[in-house]
Amino acid sequence: MVTFWWCVLGLLTCGYFALAGYDYGVGMLLPGFEAGERRRRQTLGALGPFFLANEVWLVAAVGLLFGAFPHLEGKVFAGAYVLVVTLLLGLVTFTASMQLRSRRPDARRGAWTAGIVGGALVTALSWGLFLGNLVVGLPPVADVLALFNPYAVLWGLGFVALFCLQGAAFLAVRAPAELTGRAVRLARAFSAPVLAFLVVASGWGYFALDGVSLLGAGAVVLAFAAFAVTRFGLATRRYRVALAGSMVLSACPALLAGTVRFPAVLVSSQSTLTLEQAATAPETFAVLAWFTPPSLLVLLVVQWLTWRAHRRPVDQHSLLHF
Repeated sequence: MVTFWWCVLGLLTCGYFALAGYDYGVGMLLPGFEAGERRRRQTLGALGPFFLANEVWLVAAVGLLFGAFPHLEGKVFAGAYVLVVTLLLGLVTFTASMQLRSRRPDARRGAWTAGIVGGALVTALSWGLFLGNLVVGLPPVADVLALFNPYAVLWGLGFVALFCLQGAAFLAVRAPAELTGRAVRLARAFSAPVLAFLVVASGWGYFALDGVSLLGAGAVVLAFAAFAVTRFGLATRRYRVALAGSMVLSACPALLAGTVRFPAVLVSSQSTLTLEQAATAPETFAVLAWFTPPSLLVLLVVQWLTWRAHRRPVDQHSLLHF
């Protein structure tokens, strides 16, 4: 039962990175598409139907974490509270700037554009540092600077490249036809640093980490396979295939963080927390079983319907949400 709920949490978390990763990627790439206000709005408009729906996956994952694994939540947030704060600042800045940028047609939008780019960058860096520390092991709570260890910094920079690759692949599918070529060139440009991140992080982790499980090794293999699919899609102009590959690729780091030492789910300088130790009481799982399946079903159906309704690229007739 506990393993089942861990898998549900993994589904929600991986779903968030697979979907919201291109939000932050588009945000960071926005200066590369600024050829006039109309182009900026079309670039952001590509995200319009999906933007807030993608964030729901994070809300659902955090809610399930609080309810099903409260002991893990307490230790993770206490050990990485600085990164949690920077992550929240990035998310709030990015979300607010996206929604407020075009509220007034006559307003200056430079500050809001900077908020979108900066918020997306801080969010990507924070997620990379956060997951990198979960993989390598959380440092002592009092040692804040240890959160910025070289391995975690590598993950932070790797996440910036990874989300930019995903954002470019998304724009190759959803951006106006005249911007597709630029999006594809950016996707190809970010493929090299993403591959470097995968190779260096995997090699470094092989020598630095102890007790890596078969599930963790499988997540690494899946990441390389997803990267190959992404490159194949870009090379053959099958941009939807490239987007699907990049979405799976963005989910792989979270998958690795949750399985790298399974059944241990958290390693710190002070202790190791197993899945059974992190879980809540059986009675709480019984309550969660009543409303989690229908909620998850609604989330999946709404996401599918949103993609189905907005599967075509943005054009001059498209409704621009932002």
